[in-house]
Amino acid sequence: MELKRVVVTGLGALTPIGNNLQEYWDGLVSGKSGAAPITRFDTTNFKTQFACELKNFTVTDFIDRKFSRKLDIYAQYAMVASDEAIVDSRLDLEKVDKDRVGVIWGAGIGGIDTFQKEVTNFATGNGTPRFNPFFIPKMIADIAPGHISIKYGFRGPNFTTVSACASSANAMIDAMNYIRLGKADVIVSGGSEAAVTESGIGGFNAMHALSTRNDDPQTASRPFDANREGFVLGEGAGALILEEYEHAIARGATIYAELAGGGLSADAHHMTAPHPEGLGAMNVMKNCIEDAGLSITDVDAINMHGTSTPLGDVAEAKAIQRVFGEHAYTLNINSTKSMTGHLLGAAGAIEAIASILAMKHGIVPPTINHETYDENIDSKLNLTLNKAQKRDLKVVMSNTFGFGGHNACVLFKKLD
Repeated sequence: MELKRVVVTGLGALTPIGNNLQEYWDGLVSGKSGAAPITRFDTTNFKTQFACELKNFTVTDFIDRKFSRKLDIYAQYAMVASDEAIVDSRLDLEKVDKDRVGVIWGAGIGGIDTFQKEVTNFATGNGTPRFNPFFIPKMIADIAPGHISIKYGFRGPNFTTVSACASSANAMIDAMNYIRLGKADVIVSGGSEAAVTESGIGGFNAMHALSTRNDDPQTASRPFDANREGFVLGEGAGALILEEYEHAIARGATIYAELAGGGLSADAHHMTAPHPEGLGAMNVMKNCIEDAGLSITDVDAINMHGTSTPLGDVAEAKAIQRVFGEHAYTLNINSTKSMTGHLLGAAGAIEAIASILAMKHGIVPPTINHETYDENIDSKLNLTLNKAQKRDLKVVMSNTFGFGGHNACVLFKKLD
């Protein structure tokens, strides 16, 4: 069976460095840090007191107040980003066959804010089980694509992928394959997360996963730097309109890029730590390049998972060198998490968008906050340190790895 081609025709972004696509790109190119003291709750007793929250965002500027109260924050973010992507795609909602338009979304956690509030209210009450009637539908991780489909009447494939920080990359790969197989013409894909909560920060603190650089939050996310000591939690959403190539051409759509390949693998090693030799990361990149029908020398740039953890950054850098050999030294490698923080289940979506825009504009966003080389990471690798670099890009990849050893990689290329 000849597989259909899949292209990207719309983008939407809601991030800690920009509340729409243009603001996000401007923030990336300028090397803007989204980290700042947490405003959502009192952090006095927390080891980490900062995060990459959204800035100047009011949900009722986008969603009716009454409806917004039925949504957890993560689902609100999903609605805002997907709305922007659908508008950007110029999809004619009156003409498109809605039976063949789906929504496949990613979320690593889902409604953690709702869950925390409802359980806290019960625990501090008089024991009478009074729960919000929207508690369960607000909390569940699959409700975001449900709401998107209800708003627009999209009746195609509809579900959420949950694979921790690889969730939205998994969603894009699933969406790509449904379109490849002719099961849908258009799929809204991406991911959202809103875990900057007491339980989110407290839980990751208990694992010693977060940076505790409270005296200088803006420099806390420092992938590849010798003095990195944990990731910075972020929040937001990214949305992509994935479309069958002939369908996009027939309606005269603007095409950003082709989603040419996707790879999946498991570390099968540890609950939270990466394989020390980067075995799962090696396999997922190989799988992705093979799936796209390309060779390693075709790849120009990789947006690494690059979370700023001591073990993860080294393992991923080793994996890249082993997969690409000498070609690794010609790649532009970067980590946009240095600016956005780690958006967990939404990371794959916003980082794929960063890769697509880098290819469109011929500019690789920087890895900011790098001061000291780590002797365990080859200094000859071009990590795009501290300043954006101009480069004509034809093929870009984006890595996402999640707790549990879940690995996902997507590959985009310019159309021939």
